[in-house]
Amino acid sequence: MPEVARRVFPSDRMPLAERYAELLATDGVVRGLIGPREAPRLWDRHLVNCALLADLLPPGSTVCDIGSGAGLPGLVLAIARADLRVTLVEPLLRRTTFLEEAVEALGLDHVEVVRGRADALHGRRRFAVVTSRAVAPLDRLLGWSMPLVEPSGALVAMKGSSIREEIEGARPVLEQMGCAEPEVLVLGEGVVPSTTVAVRVAWADPGRVSWPLTAPEPKSKSKRRRRP
Repeated sequence: MPEVARRVFPSDRMPLAERYAELLATDGVVRGLIGPREAPRLWDRHLVNCALLADLLPPGSTVCDIGSGAGLPGLVLAIARADLRVTLVEPLLRRTTFLEEAVEALGLDHVEVVRGRADALHGRRRFAVVTSRAVAPLDRLLGWSMPLVEPSGALVAMKGSSIREEIEGARPVLEQMGCAEPEVLVLGEGVVPSTTVAVRVAWADPGRVSWPLTAPEPKSKSKRRRRP
C-alpha cells in the first residue's frame, strides 16, 4: 500500500481498502476482471484515482455506478464514504458475482448490486449522482446516465485527456437532453503524483426535468463500447 493511499482514504476505512485490493489482486485476476499486469499497480492506477472522485459527491448521496465491472469506481467510493448509498449496475454475471461476494466480504451494507444494463433502470430509479469509468464516449454516456439523474443531481464520470473533444462531439445530445454546460475537473493536484480527470454534467433547469425522459441514441464516430 503506497503512502499516497493514506491521503485519499479515511484512516478508519483503510482496512477495507486493503482487503478490496487483495480481492482484486487474487480473485479479480483469476476471474479475468483485472489483468495480471495491473495487480502490481492496483493502488496507483485504480484505487487511489477512483477514491479522488469521492470529494465531488454531496454528503449522504445516492450513487449509481453504471458498468461497474470489478467495482471501479463504485465500490471504491463506497469504501471511502460510509455515508453514501451505492448501487452497482453491471450486466455480466461473472462480474456481479464478484461484486456481490466483495460486498459481503467487506460488510458494506450500504451497497446494492444490480445485474442488468443501465437503460433497464430508466423510468424506475433516480439517483443524486451517476458515476462511471471508461464506459463510453460522452455522447452515449449521457443517454445511458442522465435518465437516472434526479433533478438536483449530476453525472460525474471519470474521463481521459480527450474529454474536451468528447464534450464538443456531444453538443447535440447535451442540448437535446437539457443538460447544463459540462464541468471538467482535475482531481488530486498537489495530493497525488498522477491526477484524475472527471466531468460533471447537471441539468440546465432542474425545475423542467420530467419523466419519462427521452434518451437519444446518438451516432458516434468513436470506437464502439459495450453497453453498461
